[in-house]
Amino acid sequence: MKVILLQDVKKLGKKGDIIEVSEGYGRNFLLPRKLAAPGTSENLNDAKQKKAAAKHKAQVASDEAVILASQLKKVELTIPVKVGEGGKVFGAITGKNISEAAKAQYDIDLDKKKVEIKDPIKSLGDYDVTIRVHPTITSVIKIHVVEG
Repeated sequence: MKVILLQDVKKLGKKGDIIEVSEGYGRNFLLPRKLAAPGTSENLNDAKQKKAAAKHKAQVASDEAVILASQLKKVELTIPVKVGEGGKVFGAITGKNISEAAKAQYDIDLDKKKVEIKDPIKSLGDYDVTIRVHPTITSVIKIHVVEG
C-alpha cells in the first residue's frame, strides 16, 4: 500500500515522503492517526508537485545566498570603540555590533546570530569575521576596530 506521510514518522520517513507499507500498518495505524494520506493518484501528484516546489524554493534561496556572499566579500566595516589605558577596549565587539555597523555603513541586514566570531574582539586592529549566509555558504568580511 502506498501512502504519503503527513508528519515525520520514526524509522519510516519524513513529511511528504511517498512510501510503501503493509496494508495493515497503513490502514490500522497510519491513516487513523492522520500520520499519512492514502496513495491515490491525485494525492501522489500533489505530493510530487509540493516536493518540486520546495526544491525550487531551496535552489532560489541558495542562488540568492551566493550573490549575497560575493557582495559581502567586498565589505569592510569600521567600528569605533571607547578605549582605556593601554589600548584596551571597553566591553567587546560582538555579532550585534557587527550587524549594526553593516546596517549603518552599507545598509545590509545581517542577522547577529549568523555572525561567527571565535572569541569576542577585545582590542584594536583588523579582523576577519565569518558570516554564515546560508547553511552551506559562508563569506568573510573585514572589520577595522578603531579608537573613537
